[in-house]
Amino acid sequence: MRYQNERTSGCRISDAWTYRGLKTVVLENEILRVSVLADKGADIFELVHKQSDTDFMWRTPWSVRDVSKWVPSTGSGDGIWHDAYIGGWQTIAPTGGQPQEYAGADIGQHTEATLMPWDAQIIEDTPERVSAKFWVRTVRTPFWIEKTISLEANSPVLTVEDSLTNEAEETAEAEWGQHIALGEPFLTPNCVFDLPVADHFTPAEGPQAGNVRIKPGTSGVWPHAEAADGSAVDLRSFPPKSDRQADYSVFKNLSDGWYAVTNPDRGVGIGVVWPKETFSYLWYWQVFGGGTGYPWYNRTYNVGLEPFTSLASGIPEPGSDKRTAIVFQPGETRKATIKAVVYKSTTGVERIGSDGSVSLRA
Repeated sequence: MRYQNERTSGCRISDAWTYRGLKTVVLENEILRVSVLADKGADIFELVHKQSDTDFMWRTPWSVRDVSKWVPSTGSGDGIWHDAYIGGWQTIAPTGGQPQEYAGADIGQHTEATLMPWDAQIIEDTPERVSAKFWVRTVRTPFWIEKTISLEANSPVLTVEDSLTNEAEETAEAEWGQHIALGEPFLTPNCVFDLPVADHFTPAEGPQAGNVRIKPGTSGVWPHAEAADGSAVDLRSFPPKSDRQADYSVFKNLSDGWYAVTNPDRGVGIGVVWPKETFSYLWYWQVFGGGTGYPWYNRTYNVGLEPFTSLASGIPEPGSDKRTAIVFQPGETRKATIKAVVYKSTTGVERIGSDGSVSLRA
């Protein structure tokens, strides 16, 4: 919109930006500012609460790079994805997790879609509401993916609407999720993690090696878990960076589809709500100063709290032989709406409604 009638109040949106050479769309209202890298997976790399100057999105140490301006030093599917990973929030589809073979095609870490430029268009631009639509057609997989991101005036709620269509003339599997990573300075050991009733398990062989927080091969019920030394772990809190822990676990059988992380020192928090019928798992990726060697080198403090349809690469749950990947019929489209909400609190959250309404803990 070259001749867009720009505003300085109410809801605002612009696609006239570039960040480090990448086309960027910026949405904001009186409460939030959201920046989306259209040229890199339509990643949400900035979600800022203006009043407290809090950006909830974690940023990797190497941050945003224009991948067209360098050649990776290896063809590793894991390395290529992590080299370009900026943190923040990605739509992961139609593959997710470790590198895998998909219908005869080699797919690297997570999905090709996050490494591709997406088309972008402003579809609504009023003082009351702004929306931008992003879309991409994948190459090694047969999917058309759309994402619409919206803000309303004076609202602390960011709405993300995903749509996946199988363009193949045969059935196609998919793992689909919201790859959301929170980090410093918002994330600290004083933060409170709230979640509804859920079961959880930690794979016997996780993606992280070394000093783990939760004993591999164990399961439990929120908020209790077993540590590697057999002691109890309270999952409502986060360990300090000095503990040098890194591991991965999964929540399932959630009674409701939401979570919240509150920083009592800043007095703000962020919650995410999703349809649990679609995203029945919540991946919990934890790097609390751990993760030796590439790419973390013990230098990051972050968590990924990621609603997903499936387990990584569609593998079965422990003790089962049934794949967890979802199956799309030829031409089938599926949609889901996810909301992120920012709130003020020092005590945490009792519940988040499907509309983003937050019930705070007294």
